[in-house]
Amino acid sequence: MSEYAPKTGSDLPLLYSFRRCPYAMRGRMGLYAASRPVVLREIVLRNKPAHMLTMSPKGTVPVLILPDGSVIDESLDIMLWALEQHDPYNWLTPPEGNLAQMLDLIAVMDGDFKRHLDRYKYATRYKDADELIERGMALVALTPLADRLSLTNQLFGNSVSLADIALFPFVRQFANTNRDWFDQAAPSMVVHWLKGHESSALFATIFRKWPVWQEGDPVTIFGQKQEV
Repeated sequence: MSEYAPKTGSDLPLLYSFRRCPYAMRGRMGLYAASRPVVLREIVLRNKPAHMLTMSPKGTVPVLILPDGSVIDESLDIMLWALEQHDPYNWLTPPEGNLAQMLDLIAVMDGDFKRHLDRYKYATRYKDADELIERGMALVALTPLADRLSLTNQLFGNSVSLADIALFPFVRQFANTNRDWFDQAAPSMVVHWLKGHESSALFATIFRKWPVWQEGDPVTIFGQKQEV
């Protein structure tokens, strides 16, 4: 039996998360849309719980620990695990394209775009990073999104899909580094798409503030479904 089950009286998965991390946002949105309640433990990255590090030594969030003790510690894998069980909004079957194409786009953006984003937002961590050059390269890396959004309201048609949910938290992180600049410089269709997701009921739900978890705290259940 999992170490948290006696406290909950149930057999829910346990999720370690950090509110502002875009990877953790990804995971929470997938779980919420799929109606997969979990025991939520909100952490701070400078003080990671020993249990989390034991279960996932790489020390990043999100970490989902299933009742059988197995661990899913990649955000996209958490989304897929949840949505493959229950996908009421058809995020895995978009109006245009297919899952493989969505995963390809996510992989491209998680690579090139995310690399330039990190080197822009955290330029002082990289000796060879020029903040303005990296910002410009990250902007160029938005081209695959802009091209798609010039044709449809969302990335794979006119309804929200896995790709939109997986990618907008990172575009948001890029935008919020200098929002005034982004709103002027980024393609207008990307700005509009981002603002739509930021103002959604789904984002408001998964971005609420939770107290930082400490041993002995009351259990927090995350994942009560509502329309998204």
